[in-house]
Amino acid sequence: MSDWDIKISSHKGGFNLNLREVAKYKDLLFLLVKRDFISIYKQTILGPLWFFIQPIFQTVIFGIIFGQLAKLAPSDVPQPVFFMSGIVLWQYFSDCLFKTSETFITNQHVFGKVYFPRLITPLSIIVSALLKLGVQLMLFLVVFLVYFLFADSHGLEPNWTIILVPFYILMAAGISMGLGLIVTSYTTKYRDLKFLIQFGIQLLMYYSTVIMSVKLVEQKPAFGGYMDYVMFNPMSPIIEAMRHAFIGEKGGVFEPLFLLYSLGFMLVVLLIGIAVFNKTEKDFVDTV
Repeated sequence: MSDWDIKISSHKGGFNLNLREVAKYKDLLFLLVKRDFISIYKQTILGPLWFFIQPIFQTVIFGIIFGQLAKLAPSDVPQPVFFMSGIVLWQYFSDCLFKTSETFITNQHVFGKVYFPRLITPLSIIVSALLKLGVQLMLFLVVFLVYFLFADSHGLEPNWTIILVPFYILMAAGISMGLGLIVTSYTTKYRDLKFLIQFGIQLLMYYSTVIMSVKLVEQKPAFGGYMDYVMFNPMSPIIEAMRHAFIGEKGGVFEPLFLLYSLGFMLVVLLIGIAVFNKTEKDFVDTV
């Protein structure tokens, strides 16, 4: 029997990332990232300017509704900095989750014809969204520096935890990817999940600290122990830590135990997502 140069087999463990093979397809990863960027903004008038328009409009609306009317944001710190610090991170999480949850549906024709490590596709979504996040973070830094340097710091107290911001982004990416892999694996059989995830992400935002200050809301008797439950949203401790890094204790809380909870949640959901994804990719063509 002759030896084969390449042997393609479906016999692999559920938790096998096969990173060596993924690394060989790095050029494909780059092409998929480029495709995602071009397909979204090629036929738009403003193009990449939407990177800036979206967080600016959301910040203004949140500032009016949740800041001025509902009084859920601290009044002694700049509300644009407060809301935008949560919006950019949440937008990255929601974009990754929604697009990853459609991996099998949107790529079914390609998956059925050409072989490549299927994990490349959700990874390209994470990287593509990371480019958008980078641009929006630059916008946030400009807003932050304007208030910090030209308005006598305006109550802003940045601290050493800023160095942990890349770690916060990594956790948001891991949680969104893990949840997205689980959802996309089951949408091959249950298409209803596609519609559930669309408004589910929006509802989940209101069950987080994107729109409110933990310390301020805890002082309102009407909310009772509501914030205790909100912090069990794994994104809430991350957003709070993000705000604490740039604003200080007036804007957010840095709770290591809650961050460990978010980290543990990320690792568990990511492992489960990869296992379910690897199992589904073997025969999803027969069910889609």
